[in-house]
Amino acid sequence: MGANLVQLNVNPCKMCMPMGSLTAFFGIRGCMTILHGSQGCSTYIRRHMATHYNEPVDIASSSLTEQGTVFGGADNLIRGLENLIQLYHPEVIGVATSCLAETIGEDVPAIVETFRQKHPELDAALITVPSAGYSGTQYEGFFRTLRAVVSQVEMDTRPNGKVNVITGMISPADTRWLKSLLEGMGVEAILLPDLSENLDGGHGDSYSRLPMGGTPISEIGLMGGARMTLELSAFQNKDTSPARVLNEKYGVPFLRLPLPCGLAATDALIRELKKLGGTVSEGLRKERERYLDAMIDSHKYNALARPVICGEPDFVRSVVGLCCENGAVPVVAATGSDCKGWEESIHPQIEKAASVQLVKRFSVLNDADFDEIEHAARENGANLIIGSSDARRAAANLGLDLVRHSFPVHDHVGGQRLRMLGYEGSLQLLDRMTNTLLSKRNSRFRGEQYEKYYRGAKETSPPDETAESLALRTAKHPCFTCAEGKYARMHLPVAPECNIQCGYCVRKFDCPNESRPGVTSGILTPEEALEKYKRVKEKIPNLTVAGIAGPGDALANFPETSETLRLIRAYDPDVTFCLSTNGLMLPLYAQELVRLGVTHVTVTLNTVSPETGAKIYSHIDFMGKRYYGEEGASILLANQLSGLKLLCSLGVVCKINIVLLSGINENEIAEVVRTVKQLGAKLTNIMQLVPVKGSAFEHLSPVPNRKLADLRRECGKILPQMLHCRHCRADAIGTLDNDRSIEFREKPQQKSEAPLRFAVAARDGKPEPTCEADAIPEQKLSGHGIRLFTTYDKMEHAVKNGAKQMTGGIET
Repeated sequence: MGANLVQLNVNPCKMCMPMGSLTAFFGIRGCMTILHGSQGCSTYIRRHMATHYNEPVDIASSSLTEQGTVFGGADNLIRGLENLIQLYHPEVIGVATSCLAETIGEDVPAIVETFRQKHPELDAALITVPSAGYSGTQYEGFFRTLRAVVSQVEMDTRPNGKVNVITGMISPADTRWLKSLLEGMGVEAILLPDLSENLDGGHGDSYSRLPMGGTPISEIGLMGGARMTLELSAFQNKDTSPARVLNEKYGVPFLRLPLPCGLAATDALIRELKKLGGTVSEGLRKERERYLDAMIDSHKYNALARPVICGEPDFVRSVVGLCCENGAVPVVAATGSDCKGWEESIHPQIEKAASVQLVKRFSVLNDADFDEIEHAARENGANLIIGSSDARRAAANLGLDLVRHSFPVHDHVGGQRLRMLGYEGSLQLLDRMTNTLLSKRNSRFRGEQYEKYYRGAKETSPPDETAESLALRTAKHPCFTCAEGKYARMHLPVAPECNIQCGYCVRKFDCPNESRPGVTSGILTPEEALEKYKRVKEKIPNLTVAGIAGPGDALANFPETSETLRLIRAYDPDVTFCLSTNGLMLPLYAQELVRLGVTHVTVTLNTVSPETGAKIYSHIDFMGKRYYGEEGASILLANQLSGLKLLCSLGVVCKINIVLLSGINENEIAEVVRTVKQLGAKLTNIMQLVPVKGSAFEHLSPVPNRKLADLRRECGKILPQMLHCRHCRADAIGTLDNDRSIEFREKPQQKSEAPLRFAVAARDGKPEPTCEADAIPEQKLSGHGIRLFTTYDKMEHAVKNGAKQMTGGIET
């Protein structure tokens, strides 16, 4: 009703009261029901029940017409009862009323009394229930009928030591579980109602029109002498509670519990049954252990769930509890009933779960329709719906998957066999919810990643570069033109980590004297890089380029890289941004680089053959897994080529570095140059190998300079060549022919002034709270000055590497 200007339900999240009333009668043995009202009402209810339970459902009707409406329907009801008795010979007759009968003021109890006087031979119990559709929903109708049953059945009040167990509108399968639990724990109980057989029977050779399962009327007559009543419903009041009637009329004490769905609620029921003399079997303990194991297995997926839960109050409350104890945060909990105490019961559970998962918005809706539920789901970012088939249109409108449960389930089979109670029932519902989330995630993962990282996030806009401005930046870039002596560049060493291992590379973070890629005198934080840039800009006015070239890979340290570029852009809007990368992560970050204003990128691409790549790279680390040999080289090459093509299509000027390796790739260089030209690269740089002590290629002899010159000359016919490369350090500053980085080096501190403290979030072990990396509140932590490192190393190595990053490369 939220979007409407009048009191109008749009796609109601409820059914009428007679639906619940007649369903409750099906839990009594030998009971036949008649609905006093127009014929269409009973037809509507039969259709709903038959398609959900997949069983024949007989409901008689008094068939009120215009004449009965005007002059009274007593004759219709009496004739209907006579026909019903003649056809079915019931032990119990339930008489419920429809909107029409209640509106015209039919006095059904008086009509039934007249019928008794007319038929003194009748030995069937007659139970009347006022159930106008406009006075409530099927939820209230169900309990109003149970209240009428215990009020009108003659009771034997002699103490019998039994326990009354009264349930809501649970499935026949859950009813069978509850009966099994009571029997297994040795608790002698009277269950009302018992839907286990009448609405989910087996196939036999004969057919009985009269439902012969359910609770016998003789057993119901003993409820007044029971020692305790357990009412498994959280929201009953004096007008609907059968337990309260038994307490007020017969002095039977009662305890109200929620439906035993989830660990806490099931534990609570079993605790009370133990107090009543029940014993816990080894099988029940094993069920609990399996449920605990399932909670552990799926918590990392359920923590991402933001479900909408809608339906009857008891169903919603129970599933909210199940979700919250498994890390899922219900962002909408809604019922179509007008339920007293609804928000007070639901809100604290969700609020506690939301605070843990940092969820800021959720809605608890009472007396809601699906129009209001849809609106709240959109506002709160729901990703799943749990409810009956009535929610399928809302799910379709929202583009969400629906976990079907509760009544009715019309568009799937087996609604009567769905479980949610007890440890096993909770496990089944939990698995269905988790698997629905996983199916959606797996089916959409590639598309979502493509939209986010490749084709372009919606917030990304094209660079404001024109062809002229880009040409001007290129002309002032010392590595992309012959202006190496005129314009200066500054390399910012903020990227220590690397995700591949090249045979010619050894990274050093505290090296003052080597001049080659992969070395620096210290690692800078983004903030330190900005301060150093300011000092250099002040002393070197011809500084035109700020670049990130390691000492690892710029994109393997993307948070630090992006933050550095953001800070410097805010300080110097005119600077040209350049970075170098091995290309492994280019498809994921190319669009983001454009948004950050990067106009020039150097990609190191040594071969277009996975076989050759396997000789150059010992391994790569990609998406949390380490790959070796040709498998790793194939992944790297595919990402390099696709990322290069994407960058060039976005207008980024790309240069390709090729390290010449004797006997490995020297005969493939021309093919590499031809390939990158087709993808849009503007320049290649064929680099001589610098053998580094400790590397795999430390004993590999460089290719003779004459052969290098010949290769450059031949490849220059394909694509322009860079001939003035200086093998720059990761902290190089100045023009290419005059490196001034030593002027700006700070003495590394030998000792930290303050101790470093690390908090660990791991998948196993005992650190608490335990959570996945994508669930760590990075922004919240950074607001308190806490840096976040994601690692796949052993813990001792991870802490050591983190300490090195935080101390600028100093060993700790």
